[in-house]
Amino acid sequence: MAEVIIARDQAEAGDIAASIIVNQIITTPSTVLGLATGATPLSTYAAMAKSVREHAVDVSGVRGFALDEYLGVPAERPQSYRSVITREVVEPVGLSPEHVVTPRGTGAKIGSSGAEYEASISAAGGIDIQILGIGSNGHIAFNEPGSSLASPTRIKALTEQTRRDNSKYFDSPDDVPTHCITQGLGTILRARHIVLLGFGRHKARAIAAALEGPVSATIPGSIIQLHPNATVILDEAAAAGLANTAYYRHARRSALPAMMT
Repeated sequence: MAEVIIARDQAEAGDIAASIIVNQIITTPSTVLGLATGATPLSTYAAMAKSVREHAVDVSGVRGFALDEYLGVPAERPQSYRSVITREVVEPVGLSPEHVVTPRGTGAKIGSSGAEYEASISAAGGIDIQILGIGSNGHIAFNEPGSSLASPTRIKALTEQTRRDNSKYFDSPDDVPTHCITQGLGTILRARHIVLLGFGRHKARAIAAALEGPVSATIPGSIIQLHPNATVILDEAAAAGLANTAYYRHARRSALPAMMT
């Protein structure tokens, strides 16, 4: 069972997640992070940046792998996830840009990009902490409902709903790419620690299905139940649909001291 932490709000959730990640970096300066984009992890990245500055944490050896990238969008365009990761994570936290990688969404032999990315993650020793959000339909990364639970990094068609949701970042809806390259569910499961964040009542149904429903390709986020070391950090609204909140709160209060675990 995942550790479920119910925070007061996004700011507290970001502080909790950042504490987990920064402590990992302090312990292992060569930590490899899996980096999510979107609004959900922003409070975590802001708290990380603050903690790194205040405690003079050396992040020069930290490496990062983005979850996904649009197909056909050059890295220098502001809508590319390479640009987003640079603005939201690399620059605020002080990571070395050359140590942060996104899937290749342009260039020759694009069909081999997924295998290349899998090889790069393996060459780095695998991902230590994978940061995730979850969509209102249960998707994680660009793994929409129906994705194989064992899927590797690969090219996927974006749903029309996803394209509509992302159109606010482009000049017009027609400019939104039709395809992406995304880490697969199997790739995500290989991370040594998963930190999944969820905020807002509109996420409550998907989170309840992912954490307490059956493991199913219909709810890609349900793979969290298969992982031996997963931490789920929610605000009160996102936790509203959970049946076992009393237990999660009790388990949090009753956590064993570190020396006993």
